Amino acid sequence: MHQLSDLKIAVIGLGYVGLPLAVEFGKSRPTLGFDINQPRVDALQNGQDSTLEVSSDELAEAKQLRFSTQTADLAECTCYIVTVPTPIDEHNRPDLTPLIKASETIGSVLKQGDIVIYESTVFPGATEENCVPVLERTSGLTFNRDFYAGYSPERINPGDKQHRLPTIQKVTSGSTPAVADLVDALYREIITAGTYQASSIRVAEAAKVIENTQRDVNIALINELALIFNRMGIDTEEVLKAAGTKWNFLPFRPGLVGGHCIGVDPYYLTHKAQEIGYHPEIILAGRRLNDGMGAYVASQLVKQLLKARIQVDGAKVLIMGLAFKENCPDLRNTRIVDVIAELHEYGVEVDVYDPWIDCDEARAEYGISCIETPEPASYDAMVLAVAHNEFRDMGAKGIRTLGKETSVLYDLKYVLSADDADLRL
Repeated sequence: MHQLSDLKIAVIGLGYVGLPLAVEFGKSRPTLGFDINQPRVDALQNGQDSTLEVSSDELAEAKQLRFSTQTADLAECTCYIVTVPTPIDEHNRPDLTPLIKASETIGSVLKQGDIVIYESTVFPGATEENCVPVLERTSGLTFNRDFYAGYSPERINPGDKQHRLPTIQKVTSGSTPAVADLVDALYREIITAGTYQASSIRVAEAAKVIENTQRDVNIALINELALIFNRMGIDTEEVLKAAGTKWNFLPFRPGLVGGHCIGVDPYYLTHKAQEIGYHPEIILAGRRLNDGMGAYVASQLVKQLLKARIQVDGAKVLIMGLAFKENCPDLRNTRIVDVIAELHEYGVEVDVYDPWIDCDEARAEYGISCIETPEPASYDAMVLAVAHNEFRDMGAKGIRTLGKETSVLYDLKYVLSADDADLRL
């Protein structure tokens, strides 16, 4: 096994997780940022990060970081950190294809004493049961004799400029006690918030997958409360504010649950649970409820249009925001697409406006065309779907200038007061 001082890092996958990691390591030791997306690598070499997670100045500070799409360049590295996506398929089953392909790529250059660390979110056991066999088969080496593995789950929060990689405590683990200590020491070099060494890789994997599962279930509870309170004519936000005066009341809010983590990770855990013969009740119930919120939002808007005596078929609606969260260009698993699809079923004409996103990406990923600037006095309804700062700054008065003389303003994110919106979730 290599010594800590000798490790040359390769980060496989340069997205929201991998790039900040590569930049931090590249400030202090030789680091290769590897990605199969040539335009992405070209942009990074020119100091531009389309995810907006890393500034040009931060990229320039990483003096020992270089980028490549060539597998041959990986051969000089001794520690490989995998940060590729782990999505779900159309049947909500884990799709390990990117993880397996990354493992095959690493296996083709793996050498005696090398370490492979996975950061991608997986179900407990995936590193040793799914990835390590690929490394062994491709390299011809033997696990825990010729090469070693670790797992340190990513905790990146896209768009969050306060909680950055170095300031978020990191869970670490390794395939042997010595490797666990080495992996932990490696991350302590860049994580100022400190590390927590888990007792095994499986424990670290499980810890990651329940972080977002817990949040998903809590949001599902609040979403269900919103459905109940809406039927009772009670403002959900007012209820939550009142309940929040108790010190131990958790400050969750209702909404659409998307993104690469909360709406995806629970399916990794439930997949493994069902594989071992247990049918999870609460987790899947929460997932079903959260996945149904887009249809509920659309139906609520349609009812409000009818109350305002606005013809639904042919109505023109502006969706304000398509990113999965505020002040971030990330479109992964955005559930706003569910609202749009449901409104189309009602015959509604939808315009999508989001100053943060790449419209070409939206078209390629979801078949959605977005507009550059909404025309004033053009819409029968405006749906404030993402709490971007630009929309907050407009306020209710600014947003209503986009509507016709009779129009509906639906605030999904509690940006506006109850009096300023016609409808809130």
